[in-house]
Amino acid sequence: MQYNFQQIEKKWQDYWSKNQTFKAENNSDKPKYYVLSMFPYPSGAGLHVGHPLGYIAGDIYARYKRHKGFNVLHPMGYDSFGLPAEQYAIQTGQHPAITTEVNINRYREQLDQIGFSFDWSREVRTSNPDYYKWTQWVFIQLFGSWYNKKTDKAEEIETLIAQFEQDGNTTIAAVCDEDVAQFSAEEWTNFSDKEKQEILLKYRLTYLADAEVNWCPALGTVLANDEIVNGVSERGGHTVIRKKMTQWMMRITAYAQRLLDGLDTIDWPQPLKDSQTNWIGRSEGASVTFKIKDVEGEIEVFTTRPDTIFGVSFMTLAPEHELVSKITTPAQKEAVEAYVEATAKRSERERMADVKTISGVFTGAYAEHPFTKEPVPIWIGDYVLASYGTGAVMAVPCGDQRDYDFAKHFNIAIPNIFEGVDISEEAFADKANTVIANSDFLNGLPYKDAVTKAIAELEKLGQGKGKINYRLRDAVFSRQRYWGEPFPVYYNQDGLPQMLAQQFLPLELPEVDKYLPTETGEPPLGNAKAWHWLQYGDEGKVVTKEEFTNANPVGKIGGPLELNTMPGWAGSSQYFNRYMDPRNTEAIYSDEAINYWEDVDLYIGGSEHATGHLLYSRFWQKFLFDRGVAPKQEFAKKLINQGMITGTSAFVYKDVEENKVYSKGVVGDKKVNPVHADVSLVNASDELDIEAFKRWRPDLAEAEFILEDGKYIVSREVEKMSKSKYNVVNPDNICEEYGADSLRLYEMFLGPLEQSKPWNTAGITGVHGFLKKLWKLYLTQNDSEPTADNLKTLHKTIKKVEEDIENFSFNTSVSTFMICVNELTAQKCTSKKVLGPLAILVSPYAPHIAEELWEKLGNTESIANAAFPKFEEKFLIESTKQYPISFNGKMRFTIELPLDLTKEEIEETVMAHEQTIKYLDGRTPKKVIVVPGKIVNIVG
Repeated sequence: MQYNFQQIEKKWQDYWSKNQTFKAENNSDKPKYYVLSMFPYPSGAGLHVGHPLGYIAGDIYARYKRHKGFNVLHPMGYDSFGLPAEQYAIQTGQHPAITTEVNINRYREQLDQIGFSFDWSREVRTSNPDYYKWTQWVFIQLFGSWYNKKTDKAEEIETLIAQFEQDGNTTIAAVCDEDVAQFSAEEWTNFSDKEKQEILLKYRLTYLADAEVNWCPALGTVLANDEIVNGVSERGGHTVIRKKMTQWMMRITAYAQRLLDGLDTIDWPQPLKDSQTNWIGRSEGASVTFKIKDVEGEIEVFTTRPDTIFGVSFMTLAPEHELVSKITTPAQKEAVEAYVEATAKRSERERMADVKTISGVFTGAYAEHPFTKEPVPIWIGDYVLASYGTGAVMAVPCGDQRDYDFAKHFNIAIPNIFEGVDISEEAFADKANTVIANSDFLNGLPYKDAVTKAIAELEKLGQGKGKINYRLRDAVFSRQRYWGEPFPVYYNQDGLPQMLAQQFLPLELPEVDKYLPTETGEPPLGNAKAWHWLQYGDEGKVVTKEEFTNANPVGKIGGPLELNTMPGWAGSSQYFNRYMDPRNTEAIYSDEAINYWEDVDLYIGGSEHATGHLLYSRFWQKFLFDRGVAPKQEFAKKLINQGMITGTSAFVYKDVEENKVYSKGVVGDKKVNPVHADVSLVNASDELDIEAFKRWRPDLAEAEFILEDGKYIVSREVEKMSKSKYNVVNPDNICEEYGADSLRLYEMFLGPLEQSKPWNTAGITGVHGFLKKLWKLYLTQNDSEPTADNLKTLHKTIKKVEEDIENFSFNTSVSTFMICVNELTAQKCTSKKVLGPLAILVSPYAPHIAEELWEKLGNTESIANAAFPKFEEKFLIESTKQYPISFNGKMRFTIELPLDLTKEEIEETVMAHEQTIKYLDGRTPKKVIVVPGKIVNIVG
């Protein structure tokens, strides 16, 4: 009987679906284990073989845990809001919901084909109203909360109001806007409702603010920093500029220290922890204020080295700093405005990364040094960011390389305040222990003493204080696009935001005629015909402005709806908890569900989400913990970043000046541009199908192809597997030709899970051949007792595979399986007592063939929940030894002897052996050397 993998895999996929084999219960006597893979955005391209790598690893572990007796939750869903579907809608007019549904169906077909043990009854889609109802609900909870520094947690806004009513805000310790004025309880009572709401907005954990954002005109939306690559949008490569807009913000900065501290409590990769640590950017130092000469106002800076204050020779403001326009002199106005406009076209990341370019403009204004009272020129420079610190720096060119370069470039004075350091060498090594010089009252003080003294003297002047600063900024939460979660927000007659009552959730995304912003500049939701206004009554209707006004022109509750939508990370920030109780319509999840599952035990996903999804999710989790909704402060105990599967790209060489395309071997010194070719147009010998290529690239249809030996040979390069690089391999084709089990085994066999590894389809034949050999082993099986060799092979395999899975070393397990099958085949093993446990060992990796073999052994239940074989060391303990018998140091034959023989018994047995008698040929040996358990040497 042949190994018909297509028939077998279809059979068991249907069985799992029909019997809901992998459905998890929200309560069980078994211990729980929650395995989660980052859910995908369903693109039109479908999966390539690089995508399932993490899913396969997670599936192996989930199946293993079921075998070990755990109630396993292993769900899957779709992160289905996002820009790509919207951009496609703009281009084609097709509704994003339609293309998203098509793409999801395609993904589901591919995922099922690979044989994952997902609990599909818990599937979530972030674009479904029954899901984003709870994203909207979390937003409302954030709006209704403030951060109490005294209790170090988020609390209901009502507790803040109660304190205002009793004591005003003079004793409040809260994370809030910096421009909050102090008021008494009496003043609070006398404030109008509008004034109270405006004050509360400065404390809420989600709030409206004018913020510098990354605006992409081509996409018509704000982008997060992680959506920008090399200064352009990741999606489409469009120009991104800095622009000030009124946005919804998330006060993630309230959790900066807890986000840092929490990293010590979770088993996540150190590089990922380092990324978050650096992104949060905690630093200790001082806040210092410099008064501005001849202008009312002051500049606040944060510095980690207040001891260097006597080395300040100029100040630099971010071009976006709010004081720039106020302090710039008429003579400098034109130059400053031109520089500000140019800077707006550079992203923050580009500005941070650019350490070579020196640029800036003098504002014409001066600050006053806090101690010397000397004038300090104020410049603007794009190396200073408005979003970091205060957007201003006190420049100490003798202590900072950028400040030094800036001062040298613009011929600004460079006072030296470091004893014995020659700044002309441009050597800015660590000066932490350098004695301060030329610094008035700080003269002769080492670093730490000088810092303490400087802060004390600044406090006396009222121009400074010690401070802990974080690089982390509050997160922009508004997007000017259509395909995203609507905000559950309307605006009252005072223009202040109000939240919908939970009974009116979800506020569903309306139909629109156009997906671009309106002609008046409103976001795409402004195109909805009957959606702009909320009539807030018993029904909470969404109506037109005219219907709203005509219904009750005086005193009607309601107003215009928020037209922005939430960002992509909104839906992914709590999806792992929603999986615990996804069909609950009354709560985000029940107490029973969340208290049973608690958190994710194993999370597998990409490291590229370190400072996006993974940071925001930790923030939301801590907030929900504070509010008593989630039982744990961290949502995932352990996280593994799977490596990347790379593809071998193909390139042709286009002449820069002529319409010619050169084969690899004839390029020589010609000026050419490498152009990607779809790898499907290239054979195993790197030969390009020229006619197919011309059809694929009509712009090169008339080009002259310069060949070598009558062939066009492409060059090859290993790159990230990506549709944009035309080097993807479709898993459908692999499953069709070799089967899903071969695909699963091969992806694991490529190398360690966390490392990047190149794909080579030719290599899959090896694991496919192994599966055929495994199948053949089971063609003859019976109830015979296993031999000692059978049991030895089985139990060393059990030991190794269990260790490998526990250590996530899946690639070495595949090698172990191959060795095991080879040994059992050589041993002619037919015992079910060995073949049964082996099928279970293979099951997490190659579940379809394992199910079929399990059934062939006479089992009627799925192998999925069979107990994992127990390793017994006794089967690996050797009872005999194969002794090499040597004559004068030269080995002549071997003899197997029991290990418990004495030296005398070993010598007696060897000397009586017919081979010994033959080699001695009647001679008497001088001596016999016996090393028990090792060798016997007869010296003649």
